Amino acid sequence: MSKIVDANKKIEKAVVGGYKKIEDTVVGGYQKIEDKFVDTFLKEDDETIEEAKKRLQQEQHKYSKITQEIQDEIK
Repeated sequence: MSKIVDANKKIEKAVVGGYKKIEDTVVGGYQKIEDKFVDTFLKEDDETIEEAKKRLQQEQHKYSKITQEIQDEIK
């Protein structure tokens, strides 16, 4: 029974490790594309990419709040 448990642990580590490598690669690639898009199209003068992302997040929150208020009024 112990050999089966040990074998399953090895398989688990290999599968989880492989998945984690793929996840890190995909997320890293997405972040590079996102940063380039923000830098090219959304960044304002003298603003870093991080500052632009933060500003965009705040604007999105603001517009989401306004949209919710409008939806509440319609009801």
